[in-house]
Amino acid sequence: MGKTAVVTDSNSGITQKEADKLGITVLPMPFYLNENLYLEGITLTQEEFYESLKRDEPISTSQPAPADLQKLWDGLLKDWEEIVHIPMSSGLSASCGTATMLAKEYKGKVQVVDNQRISVTQRQSVLDALYLAEQGKSAAEIKEILEKEKRESSIYITLETLKYLKKGGRITPAAAAIGTVLNLKPVLQIQGDKLDAYAKVRGKKQAKRVMIKAMKEDFENRFKEYADRGEMCLEAAYAGNPEEAQEWKKELEQAFPGYEIHMDPLSLSVACHIGHGALAVACAKKVVL
Repeated sequence: MGKTAVVTDSNSGITQKEADKLGITVLPMPFYLNENLYLEGITLTQEEFYESLKRDEPISTSQPAPADLQKLWDGLLKDWEEIVHIPMSSGLSASCGTATMLAKEYKGKVQVVDNQRISVTQRQSVLDALYLAEQGKSAAEIKEILEKEKRESSIYITLETLKYLKKGGRITPAAAAIGTVLNLKPVLQIQGDKLDAYAKVRGKKQAKRVMIKAMKEDFENRFKEYADRGEMCLEAAYAGNPEEAQEWKKELEQAFPGYEIHMDPLSLSVACHIGHGALAVACAKKVVL
C-alpha cells in the first residue's frame, strides 16, 4: 500500500495522460453544453469546447458531484493510506468548499488543500505535493506547507474580446461596446483567490508589454528573495490560440532569460468566462525543504 495519493482537478491543466505519467489522479470538471453534461478532457476536448463557444451555444460550469468525489476517494484509499486533494481556488469555485466539507467524514485521511491556485500555478502545487510526499511528509504536513505558501504566486491575463466579461456581468454592455470600438484590452490579475482588473490598454501588443512589466516587477520586488535563490517557476497559458501562444512564449523567454517556461492551455472553467484568444503569464514559488 502506498502512503500518500495526490489528487487534483482538470483546472490544473494536467491531462489524464500526464496524470498517468506523474502517478496522480485528475478529477475531470463537469460542463453543461446545451444542457448536456460533459467532462473536461474525457468527453469534452478543448477543440470541441471552443467550437461550441464560437457558435454561442449555452455553456455553464459545474462542480464534481459529491458522490463522485467520495467514490474516487474510497477507491484510492484501498491502495493508499491517505490523500492530498488539490482543487482550484476556493475564490473561483465552490468545489473546494464541497471537498473540504466531505473530507471531514474521512477522519484525517483526506486533506483538502485550499491554496488559492488555478491553471499552471495549481499544477505547480501538484508537483510540490509529489515532491513533499517523496520526502516523507504526511498528507496533513503537505496541506500545511502548501497553504502556508498560498500567496506565493501571480497571474496576469489579457483577453481577445470583452464579450464574455459582458456575458458574466463583470462589465456593462455599454462599456463592452466602447471597449470594442476603441480596441481596449483588459489585463486581469489573480493574486490569491479572485480574478480582478489590473489595467486597460489599447491593443493586445500593449497588453502583453504590460503583463511582462508587471511580472518583472513581481520578480524584482515581491518575489525577489525567491527569484535570487532560483525558487520561482515561470509559466504561460492560452485559450484556444496555440500559434499565438508559441509567439507569446518566445517573447517571455526573451524577457526572462534563463527561465524554462512551462505552457498549458487554460482550463475550461477559466476559458468559458474570458473566451477564445486569451494569453496569460504566471509564476509560482516551488516548495524547497
